[in-house]
Amino acid sequence: MIIYEKKKLRISLLTSRLLRTEKGSFTDLPTQTVQNRDFDKPKYTIIEDKNRINVQTEDVLFSVSLSSGEVTYAHLKSGECVREFGKNVLPGTARTLDTVNGATKLEDGITSRGGTSILNDSKSLVIGEDGTPTPRQKCNDRYWFAYGHDYLAQLRDFFKLTGEVPLIPKYALGNWWSRYRAYTQEEYRALMQKFIDKELPISVATIDMDWHWVDVIKRFGKQAGECDPKSVSEAVFNAIAHGWTGYSWNTELFPNHVELLSWLHDKGFKVTLNIHPSQGVRFFEDAYEDMCARLGKDPEKKELIPFDITDKDFVKAYFEALHHPLEREGVDFWWIDWQQGTKTKIDGLDPLWALNHYHYLDSAKDGKRPMILSRYAGLGSHRYPLGFSGDTHCTWESLDFQPYFTNCAANAGYTWWSHDIGGHMHGVQDDELYLRWLQLGVFSPINRLHSSNSEFMGKEPWKRSWAVNEISERFLRLRHKLIPYLYTANYRTHKYGEPICMPMYYRYDCDDAYKAKNQFIFGGSLIVCPITQPSDKKLNLASVDVWLPKGRWTDIFNGRIYNGGRWVKMYRDLDSIPVLAPAGAIVPMYKNDRSNDLSLNQPLEINIWRGNGQYSLYEDDGETTAYQNGEFALTEFSLVEENDKLTLTITPPETEGILPLEREMCIKFRDIIADDMLVKVGKEPVVVELENVAPKKNEPLDELKSIILTRVQGNNDKKSLTFGKLLPKFVTEALAEYETLEY
Repeated sequence: MIIYEKKKLRISLLTSRLLRTEKGSFTDLPTQTVQNRDFDKPKYTIIEDKNRINVQTEDVLFSVSLSSGEVTYAHLKSGECVREFGKNVLPGTARTLDTVNGATKLEDGITSRGGTSILNDSKSLVIGEDGTPTPRQKCNDRYWFAYGHDYLAQLRDFFKLTGEVPLIPKYALGNWWSRYRAYTQEEYRALMQKFIDKELPISVATIDMDWHWVDVIKRFGKQAGECDPKSVSEAVFNAIAHGWTGYSWNTELFPNHVELLSWLHDKGFKVTLNIHPSQGVRFFEDAYEDMCARLGKDPEKKELIPFDITDKDFVKAYFEALHHPLEREGVDFWWIDWQQGTKTKIDGLDPLWALNHYHYLDSAKDGKRPMILSRYAGLGSHRYPLGFSGDTHCTWESLDFQPYFTNCAANAGYTWWSHDIGGHMHGVQDDELYLRWLQLGVFSPINRLHSSNSEFMGKEPWKRSWAVNEISERFLRLRHKLIPYLYTANYRTHKYGEPICMPMYYRYDCDDAYKAKNQFIFGGSLIVCPITQPSDKKLNLASVDVWLPKGRWTDIFNGRIYNGGRWVKMYRDLDSIPVLAPAGAIVPMYKNDRSNDLSLNQPLEINIWRGNGQYSLYEDDGETTAYQNGEFALTEFSLVEENDKLTLTITPPETEGILPLEREMCIKFRDIIADDMLVKVGKEPVVVELENVAPKKNEPLDELKSIILTRVQGNNDKKSLTFGKLLPKFVTEALAEYETLEY
């Protein structure tokens, strides 16, 4: 809503807390970052003098300098006057974690603890009516956010401005297998069969770059190494990796790839292949003659067809000749592994952004729900999920950074990070590190096991010690069970802009919430506190400092009940990490944890923690865009606790034809003394009433203390003498956890 325009300054009011200023040239076209400016019209008044224009809304007074076009200060509804926009901006995310060992610098997000922030869209290319990105005339185009600490409201309006987060396919929320390794067809089939035999549910089968020809000079001659580098780094890259780019199956490794893809689909796997497009299309590719015909080139010359994402004809041929035939054979989506710089023939157009944009749009054909796997290309990249964070080192330092990295990404609106779970390369072989990373992966947006081609880097759980293997298998099965909960969180991200991994300060506005950097709200209800440090060898327990908001919290693994409003150092054995459910939490899961079945007719397990709560379970077909036409179902759960009575009401959806006529649900009361209850949910509401509810209690404190003291490793005589006088620090810390339990 344009409210002022004069002397190369234009001011638009989008919401009562969001103002746009343009100085220099103006545009009404969408840009790479901003897609929509059609908001509801907020009420406002204007006061103009010689030097400034004041815009007063019901929430903010924006004061704009007429000379600079900048907001010089803003009065918030809270009474605070902010004179430095963008101060105390919260960290967002980064393009990649490639080669990172530990932490890396994060770009600024769009939220600020100072209450105001700026989205500078001045260098973003405009998107013409034909879809072509075009450089802009010189301008200052900025969006001024003044939302205080109402981060979720700001994020919702950011998504309305820049484009909603898409609803990703259901299969993406299961376990992924991925590895950079030159498998043969039989080796890969045998590996996936082993997951099936061990009843470990995997929903996505990834085949890294060795699916295509790699030793191209050795096989096809020197001309096969021809390339068209656009930078020094790209030239170096091409010189050492001639076969990084490829679009033709390696028939020596995969003599009948169509049969393999068909077998994988029959077993319930979705398939993605890795591509590195930078080196163009060379004469040995299966589709070379087709590409030449489409682009007017002579195939007899065997000349390189350079990669040029700015050429419309090349882009059209790139998809129709190179990718669509492979998709018809059974490739479900693409892993775009671009690492070769930021330059194209269009000034300011990052090839990574263009690849993400065009690949995502192309993957939406035929009513299919689009998805890619690629790197982050700046604000607005949330429109093209999923994110691939890159090749991290296999170290405790890298693990320790990933929870913070994942939940901070919400501040940039980037909610769907996928990490190399277990670490990609270098580092150490450490079973405990592997297990803790996998436990983080289970409570991450995407759980994708991945590693380098080193013989010793594989992430198969059965290659670990017996105990770690057993626990890892249990967590992989848990990830599959969680899919109904995850898919509902997926819907809430898409519909309401709520990140699946959310920083604590999004819900709790206090200093402690900002200090709790590595813990996060997962799926809207659970608080996840990953363990990212090795165990104390004398105690054989690992610890993590947890901040608990006020209220009652129950660990979903060991059932311990905590009083909130404090910090707790929680100690855990290898078999779990602290994952805490609030009073009144409702968490739906599959009963099945032994196959990759994603169907809607399977029984559910509904986990209940006493209290008062509401939950809407979202379901649809999981793969198409039919949900956009109303083909989805919402099952409502309501939990009421009154005195010693607990009432659960399950209201089936009004929508028919989505769910089976009757479905079995197993109600599991997790923190009261009650047997599981089996109910059938059809067209009518189901009410479960429990009277004289007896809450479960923690173990007696003396018993817990005895367990801790007993498990300390060391000489028994010395232990008896020491513990009678002065307890070692790690023991007193472990015991301190139990003082915070609810009794």
